[in-house]
Amino acid sequence: MDRQTAYRRRWGGLAVLIICLLVIVADNTILNVALRVLSDPELGLGASQSQLAWAINSYTLVFAGLLFTFGVLGDRWGRRRLLVAGLVVFGAASVLSAYSQSPEQLILARAVMGFGASMVMPQTLSIITNVFPPEQRGRAIGIWAGSVGLALAIGPSAGGLLLVNFWWGSIFLINVPFVLIGLALVFFLIPDSRDANPGRPDVVGVLLSVPGLVLLIYGIITAGERASLADWDVYGALIAGVAVITLFLFHESRTTDPSLDVRFFRNPRFSVSIAVMMVLFFSMSGLIFFLSFYWQSVREFTPFVAGLLVLPAAAGQMILAPLSPTLVRWAGPRRIAAAGVLGVCATFAFFTQLQVATPLVLIIVMTFVQASSMAIVLTPATDAIMSSVPPGKAGAASAVQNTVRQVATAMGVAVLGALISFRYRAGITPELERVAQSGDTPDLAPAELHEAGESVEATMALARRLGEQGRVLVEPAKESFLNGLHLGATVSLCFAVLGLVVVLIWMPREIGRHQSEEAAPRESESEPEESAG
Repeated sequence: MDRQTAYRRRWGGLAVLIICLLVIVADNTILNVALRVLSDPELGLGASQSQLAWAINSYTLVFAGLLFTFGVLGDRWGRRRLLVAGLVVFGAASVLSAYSQSPEQLILARAVMGFGASMVMPQTLSIITNVFPPEQRGRAIGIWAGSVGLALAIGPSAGGLLLVNFWWGSIFLINVPFVLIGLALVFFLIPDSRDANPGRPDVVGVLLSVPGLVLLIYGIITAGERASLADWDVYGALIAGVAVITLFLFHESRTTDPSLDVRFFRNPRFSVSIAVMMVLFFSMSGLIFFLSFYWQSVREFTPFVAGLLVLPAAAGQMILAPLSPTLVRWAGPRRIAAAGVLGVCATFAFFTQLQVATPLVLIIVMTFVQASSMAIVLTPATDAIMSSVPPGKAGAASAVQNTVRQVATAMGVAVLGALISFRYRAGITPELERVAQSGDTPDLAPAELHEAGESVEATMALARRLGEQGRVLVEPAKESFLNGLHLGATVSLCFAVLGLVVVLIWMPREIGRHQSEEAAPRESESEPEESAG
């Protein structure tokens, strides 16, 4: 596909990239509403709390661990080729997930899905960077970011609808038609591009990045799951991960052809955008994850209704993300980013006061504000990251920002989850012991009490099993969960304020020049390949 054809088909190509993005993002949100079904021995797989966590974490671990690798390989081998390979792997793994016969098989299949997704995700953003001219790139990235909001809407609501009408495997099987549509269109609408001057392969750098990221994320996830850093495999993984990543950065600063040019971080637009993105995703991820438990366990809505309640937040992101580049041109990146972070801070303050009887309309309005505020920060931040590097390194830059998002998300769920879990167990344990000592439940073993104190859903499951005797646990469980959620929201608010300080001090006031504009007199550093498409 020649350059002129690629330019003419750029908006159709963007639609294909959005389809690819939708199927990856929606799949994770679909799984969240199916956790209760998967834990049921009759309706699902009878998965334990730990197995459910690893059905999510195995995907995250592989996905985040390989994002950087496949971003770099996309620059070198061809972005469309990696996109196609990733879709094939993701689709095949979706079928394997749908027909898993045990929790262990599901965890393994989800890891393979993460492998495919790690090939797809960095290519979507790097292809946009190479196909769209600088004056249209912000709008294209805004639409790309807005599609994440669409995926957030599709995932829970579609998942709830599928679970009402079909068996649990349908939430994975629904990926297949979208993958086939993407594969059918990608060769006609998307050119293959690569770095025309990649230099020597940085084999050592790539090989260091994978174990470094995997060890770090494993340590973060496991620490959050166990709410402890005392186990040797947890602190060992964290220390080893940090050590390997430090060695990776040292190597990248010394080699002549680095996979990640650390000089990118000298550009304040790049480094500040990365920092703000990391702080916000850390703050947001834990609360968003546990808000689904608020809807289903505290407010006792069905998975389908809980999915529908995500729609307003998704609408906020879908509406504001494409508009944010215009707002930035009008008021400047610092003012818009500060306004967005302030909006996020306001919503965290609201969640510190959330109660069982909080009006539903008020919660919906605040989640809309939260998603809208995130959108007006993250879209220009993503554009700043991508436009701060030469087009030939777009895959590496895309991989860096996606890796930062995944690491921050894992840290947020782990750290905030540990705080919420600790506060919850402290509140519910006395109530569980009181029920056990009452004499009405002589068959209640100590191990069951301990497991019931792990989460609000575990306590509710015990209450349902005990029948009338278990009703006394319902209100204390809800109150303990809300106390934990308030603590998590307070910590998130503190980190969001830190992000606001970073924006106000270091975020540039004006929009910087795109690297592709600076390179305009030269031949493009990223050349599309000729193809029959």
